[in-house]
Amino acid sequence: MLILNSGGTFNKRYNPIEGTLEVPYDNYAIEAILESVNGGYNLAGVVYKDSLEMDFEDRKMIANIIKESTEKHFVIVHGTDTMHLTAEFLAEVFEDRCIILTGAMKPFEIDKVEASLNLGIAIGFLNAAPQEGVYISMSGFVAPWQSVEKNRSIGKFEVVR
Repeated sequence: MLILNSGGTFNKRYNPIEGTLEVPYDNYAIEAILESVNGGYNLAGVVYKDSLEMDFEDRKMIANIIKESTEKHFVIVHGTDTMHLTAEFLAEVFEDRCIILTGAMKPFEIDKVEASLNLGIAIGFLNAAPQEGVYISMSGFVAPWQSVEKNRSIGKFEVVR
């Protein structure tokens, strides 16, 4: 299993000088969560952006990393605003891999539970050897990417059929 960090709210930290939340160029949040997990998961930082800033080239870079990897299972920590766009792109590229995108509505620095739960569920799902495909792990569930939508009015993801 390879965990790819592309940034997003999951990773954001408060910058007291600027007074803003920023996506840092590190894997601190994911590493902190993985410290409590048994298993040697490979982790790579990829983009380090808010998902609203991600573009086609960023998605292509993620796809190329997946293509070049010998792994078959991937977790991508991603911002929630454009998670569905990256999921759709990856679903068009891959049929022989299992890829799960996850993120958080609140930064790990602010709410350690939500980010940890979403990442933990994604890892557990992959460890259960699911079918190939692209999935989203948010708000306590995992479902095929096209069955999941962000409900901005309640601040959670929902499974839609």
